[in-house]
Amino acid sequence: MDIIVILLLIIGTFFVLSASIGVIRFPDVYTRLHASTKAATLGIAGIMIGAFIFLYAEHGIVSGKLILGIIFVLLTAPVSAHMIGRAAHSSGIKPWSHDGKTRDAYADSLEEKNQQ
Repeated sequence: MDIIVILLLIIGTFFVLSASIGVIRFPDVYTRLHASTKAATLGIAGIMIGAFIFLYAEHGIVSGKLILGIIFVLLTAPVSAHMIGRAAHSSGIKPWSHDGKTRDAYADSLEEKNQQ
């Protein structure tokens, strides 16, 4: 059990570290949102699952707070990222592209829908 807890904590820490590096290094709001929500959600969930298994294996405690915390993070982080991304798009922030040409498939589909 100790090996499983250690692996979960290391994996969770790796994801949280990669999320923080992604937020610093990525060029625009959309890629930063991707890094901060996907990796941080996996990292926090890994750390909390590791803590839950540790408490259950070592002390026989079933922590409802950890279970609620895992569920809360898994439900709210993607929804908040979606809303922030939607607000950024509505504000007119263009997605970054490597060649300098922005391709906005969502805006193109909205234009096609409005033309029909």
